[in-house]
Amino acid sequence: MPKIITFFMIISLSYATSFGQNGNIKISQSNKLDSVIKLKKELNSKIQNLRIQIYSGDRDNAEQIIKEFIEIFNDITADVIYETPNYKVWVGNYYTQLEADKRLIEIRKKFRSAFIFRPELQEIFVDEIDEELNQEKSMIY
Repeated sequence: MPKIITFFMIISLSYATSFGQNGNIKISQSNKLDSVIKLKKELNSKIQNLRIQIYSGDRDNAEQIIKEFIEIFNDITADVIYETPNYKVWVGNYYTQLEADKRLIEIRKKFRSAFIFRPELQEIFVDEIDEELNQEKSMIY
C-alpha cells in the first residue's frame, strides 16, 4: 500500500511541476518620463500652491474679516480676492499639505468655515505637467 501512495505522490508532483509557467517580463520606459516625474516632484515641493479660504461674501464683511484675521494671526499673509460675485479672504501660502493642515487647525478655532484649496492659476500649471506625463506614458505603451 505505501508503494502505491508513493507512486501517486510522485506522479502528482511531476504533473503539477510540468505545467508550471516560466517567463520574463521586461519593462522599458523613456528617460523623458523619469525627468518629467522628477520635475513634477520638484515643483510640487517648491511651489506655494496651497491656501486657506476663511470667508466668501460681500466686500464690507471681507474687509472686516481680514482686519480681524491680521490682529489674531499677524504672522500669516492675507489677501482679499474678488471672484464674481463674491469677495474672498485667502490666507497663507503653504508648500505641503501637512503644513496647511496644521495651520487650518489653528485658524478654524476662530474661523469655522475655513478650508484648504489650490488656487486655479497654479492648478493649470500642475495640470500641464500632468498632461506631459500622460503623453509620455502613452508613448511607452
